Amino acid sequence: MNKIITTTLLSLAITGASFASPITFAFKDPKGGNAIQFHLDSLLEPIAGSADGITGTVTFDPAAPSATSGSIVVAAPSLTVSNSTMRDHLLSAGWIDAAGHPEITFTISSLSAVQTEGNTTKAMASGNFTLKGTTQEIEIPVQINYLPGAFGKRINKPELGRDLLVVLGKFSINRSDFGIRPGQNEDKVAETIEFSIAVVGGAPNA
Repeated sequence: MNKIITTTLLSLAITGASFASPITFAFKDPKGGNAIQFHLDSLLEPIAGSADGITGTVTFDPAAPSATSGSIVVAAPSLTVSNSTMRDHLLSAGWIDAAGHPEITFTISSLSAVQTEGNTTKAMASGNFTLKGTTQEIEIPVQINYLPGAFGKRINKPELGRDLLVVLGKFSINRSDFGIRPGQNEDKVAETIEFSIAVVGGAPNA
């Protein structure tokens, strides 16, 4: 009898895991802490900056991380560097054209090489990266940390009981691939732009 009960409970647990519902996380951070860093390490004038206008949604299933989908959106006008004149140039039509193309996006199409241990998933995220109206397929190595019930704790409201998703990743692009002054100013503005992502998303109320 005990064996039958144990087998039944195990079957129910497996079935429940198989039909666990995906969770959609919103990346508009109420704490305002989400940001993406970027670097252009040119010979004469290394440039570093960040962008904090992060939104978008990602759907994540703890029972099937490989099914992850969604988009991270960066408001192009939120890109900033320490030098105000340099920032004006960066946002201008000749560079990223923040007014004409106000969103920079990465849309996940698939996850491969998925490795999950506990609540941490490491994978290669493939998808479409759009900058200045040009879209290119890229791959980003990512780490996704699923933290049940941690959203409320993060904003000092543990009674909310909402889940948290932390997405980390690093990747690089060539600015010429996106029509950003190809072949120009390479002594002061590097061809390769390096990005670092560290963003958190909250699940809706249960």
